[in-house]
Amino acid sequence: MAAEVADVSVGDLPDDGEDRREIGQLAVWSVSSAKPGNGVELLRDGKPDTFWQSDGAQPHLVNIQFQKKVRLQHVSLHVDFKLDESYTPNKVSIRAGNSFHDVKEVKLVELNEPSGWVHIPLRPSDDKEYLRAFYLQLAVISNHQNGRDTHIRQINIYGPRQNVVRAVGVPMEFNTVEFGMYASVR
Repeated sequence: MAAEVADVSVGDLPDDGEDRREIGQLAVWSVSSAKPGNGVELLRDGKPDTFWQSDGAQPHLVNIQFQKKVRLQHVSLHVDFKLDESYTPNKVSIRAGNSFHDVKEVKLVELNEPSGWVHIPLRPSDDKEYLRAFYLQLAVISNHQNGRDTHIRQINIYGPRQNVVRAVGVPMEFNTVEFGMYASVR
């Protein structure tokens, strides 16, 4: 898949819905560098007032490794230009593959003074298939105002929610008297 510049949307954090679920807890997370006290664990703590801060040369990497190949729908980043100024990412590359050694860029995103959740779709709008990967990497290529280190406040990864009834291919309805007998526990 060739890399493409993505259309991003800025807004509130999407809830897990009928069509998606947050799958970041299924992965092992690591970063290329971090300032003491601002490590990778702050990317997933659910608090928008904490942040991961890189420490070193660009690009700054966030590596997300899953135990099995997962379907990926979109990535949501929480960044805040008003608070972080030159630490705010400007250009972000999203790469996917089977491991660190074979990642390929699938999206290139340019952010213009973002504030809040930025949603980056990983599935091309004309494609019915989801991106499937063991390994996802976010690379901060550049920051606003030529900043050196970066702040990312939160990252969520969303995959499609699988409808089990549809996957079986046979409509299942549990509304007979026999099933009703076991519907509740006394």
